[in-house]
Amino acid sequence: MRPTFINVGERTNVTGSAKFRKLIVAGDYAAALDVARQQVEAGAAIIDVNMDEGLLDGAAAMRTFLNLIAAEPDIARVPVMIDSSKWEVIEAGLKCVQGKPIVNSISMKAGEAEFREQAVKCLRYGAAVVVMAFDEVGQADTAARKIEICTRAYNILVNEVGFPPEDIIFDPNIFAVATGIEEHDNYAVDFIEAARVIKATLPYARVSGGVSNVSFSFRGNEPVRRAIHSVFLYHAIQAGMDMGIVNAGDLPVYDTLDPVLREAVEDVILNRPQRTNVSNTERLVDLAPNYKGDKGAARVVDLKWRDQPVGKRIEHALVNGITDYIDADTEEARLSFDRPLHVIEGPLMDGMNVVGDLFGSGKMFLPQVVKSARVMKQAVAWLEPYMEAEKAGKPREQAGRILMATVKGDVHDIGKNIVGVVLQCNNYEVIDLGVMVPADRILDAAVEHKVDIVGLSGLITPSLDEMVFVASEMERRGFDIPLLIGGATTSRTHTAVKIEPAYHRGSTTYVIDASRAVGVVLGLLSKDERARNEALTRDEYVRIREQYARSQDTKARTSITDARANRWRAEADAPLPGAPSFIGIRTFDAWDLSDLADHIDWTPFFASWELIGRYPLILEDEFVGEAARDLFADAKAMLKRIIDERWFTARGVVGFWPARAEGDDIVVFTDEGRSDELARFHTLRQQIKKSNGKPNLALSDFVAETGQDYIGAFAVTAGHGELEIAKRFRDAGDDYSAILATALADRLAEAFAEALHRKVRTELWGYAADEALDVDALIAEQYQGIRPAPGYPAQPDHTEKATLFRILNAEQNAGMALTESYAMTPPASVSGLYFGHPGSHYFGVGKIDRDQVEDYARRKGWDVAMAERWLAPILNYQPERRARSDAA
Repeated sequence: MRPTFINVGERTNVTGSAKFRKLIVAGDYAAALDVARQQVEAGAAIIDVNMDEGLLDGAAAMRTFLNLIAAEPDIARVPVMIDSSKWEVIEAGLKCVQGKPIVNSISMKAGEAEFREQAVKCLRYGAAVVVMAFDEVGQADTAARKIEICTRAYNILVNEVGFPPEDIIFDPNIFAVATGIEEHDNYAVDFIEAARVIKATLPYARVSGGVSNVSFSFRGNEPVRRAIHSVFLYHAIQAGMDMGIVNAGDLPVYDTLDPVLREAVEDVILNRPQRTNVSNTERLVDLAPNYKGDKGAARVVDLKWRDQPVGKRIEHALVNGITDYIDADTEEARLSFDRPLHVIEGPLMDGMNVVGDLFGSGKMFLPQVVKSARVMKQAVAWLEPYMEAEKAGKPREQAGRILMATVKGDVHDIGKNIVGVVLQCNNYEVIDLGVMVPADRILDAAVEHKVDIVGLSGLITPSLDEMVFVASEMERRGFDIPLLIGGATTSRTHTAVKIEPAYHRGSTTYVIDASRAVGVVLGLLSKDERARNEALTRDEYVRIREQYARSQDTKARTSITDARANRWRAEADAPLPGAPSFIGIRTFDAWDLSDLADHIDWTPFFASWELIGRYPLILEDEFVGEAARDLFADAKAMLKRIIDERWFTARGVVGFWPARAEGDDIVVFTDEGRSDELARFHTLRQQIKKSNGKPNLALSDFVAETGQDYIGAFAVTAGHGELEIAKRFRDAGDDYSAILATALADRLAEAFAEALHRKVRTELWGYAADEALDVDALIAEQYQGIRPAPGYPAQPDHTEKATLFRILNAEQNAGMALTESYAMTPPASVSGLYFGHPGSHYFGVGKIDRDQVEDYARRKGWDVAMAERWLAPILNYQPERRARSDAA
């Protein structure tokens, strides 16, 4: 590799680094700077900064981070690549970055006029630009198209705009080779040839690209991917490639590659004539397993472990989640012990202790631990008949007894089930009451079973209020055992501020995820450490409450009257989305599951198993990649069965109606004349004081107050059959498959919402009939319109789902219902509204003041206490404590 090749670091990118995204979203810019510093220290000559995240103010985050970088000499010594799909974010960065920045990226996909305009602005800011080989027709795939687009862009930039040619960096698009599709075979050659011509005919321009794209078809087999990168760069750099995104520290030297592998890879990269009766791709695919190494996706079945003593074989099976031989090994162990119970207390628990140690040290991950539990349960099931026959046998001693439940009104239990399995793996007895469990049943069961700990779980925001009630009931009834809090909507701050003060006799502890559960439980049940651990937690929660109190009202807010005066208004000439193809509702009784599978966003799937990273990059992650690949393989295999055997039925309903905005309400009509009111949606408005002309948003802003405007609504589920399938697996002792099936049902439901929204935009409403986006673009929401849901940041009030379900008649048309806390059943369900206005976008309401709460209560026909209950998470004040009324 020649010395002039420049490596671009991309970990300061919220779309490419889960760690960096979390730090930015949390406002921990000091730690985010460390990520940038580590990249520079690792040899990045440029750092790519991207703040495109749905809940972020991208422009503000970009300004803040770049201003902080400017004060760090060890980071500021390298150039910054300002990366965003939003021009306003790029421009915010350009206004504050020091030195010469690089803009990533501009292109002619929206035409020459916008391309010129953005180029002129970049020129004025003194920035270099990455120009994508993308025009009005689409991305360039052949060498001829790449050269044509880059030449056209170069002439515009240099001859018309006056752009310095040395500040132009072309990205002619690196695409994957060896995909099995013949049309893709020449992609690497096309890039290399384009780079050669660009360097020869467009003086001083540079060439860049994302190198990892070329090897994507071999994801999971890192040695082969690294060889592909090495060979590709060897030829691309010779052709003139100047820079790119690649892990240079993990790149083998071209000359040191195994000659057989190098030849096969080179045949693919250069698309040479095939040497044998199989294609170059097939030849490389056949060779790939021989080079899989430690990180390979494929494994050679190695049965040497079967030669070990039975105890070691059981340990190996538990650690690796292998069920194939566990019955035979358990029987062999039973015959060697005096009693079957001794097998559990001996080799099985010894093996699970190894699993626990590996998990605790970060060498195993949740999917692997749940597989271990499946092996353990199968072994115990083998022994149970023998233990039943042995009347004299005593039940084995447990480490502790824990009751777990998803609180009343909530139907989600994936996280709770994972925690339960992890605890069982560590010899705790878990009594799982399931979902939608009222407080009295939780506490009666805790007394009946003499449990040591109560654990509460919840996903929707009303669950937070229910947890406070359970805690207060534990106090009233004289409990003094520890209370654990967990679930997606919970937090350490909410636990400290709301829940812990309601339960004085015992301790309350927030558990952030399943990986922490065992350590927390161990500390709370230890005779020697319990008092100390509880005291530390109480002290921490006091500090959190004090900090929370100080943080209130730190952001200036405006009155609801002034916020409404500063509402978002569409441009006067902005076209409305037009009339939908029908008024009323349409149902879908069995949407094709294979189509939904094509729309799945896999990143949240991995997150539900506490494997954090963006798909497909997570499959190559050095730390969690192997676990992610194994989990993905299992998921794809089960997904095939779900589709082939029709485990689930996907049902949905969609509707469109004439609508208009009245203040912060959206009025829905049955008729085009807008005289017969069908329903009214109540929206909430941001009250934070805005600057720079930014509006205070409410969803009603995206519906016209006059004229012919419309609104849509939908409710979809992929959950019919989900609970039955999960129960079948669970009854068979296979918690891993039960959780996997539930997680896939959730993904299919979200995919259903994505697929239906596409159909709405292109056909049913039809305001974007010519839209042509791939799945990645859909997931990135690169389309006109939004589909916000009640209970989410743009409308935090879950009760609005009642109106939504009523006008859709969702129970009859989709088999969906709402619990008393407005959770949807089946659990794998999604619902929301459709806004088609081109200016509509997602936002968060944020904290609101008492004046809006009182007004909202009036509009809803509630008393203020009811409004405060349902809006509790976003109140900017502490409401008066009132006695709970379930009747409300």
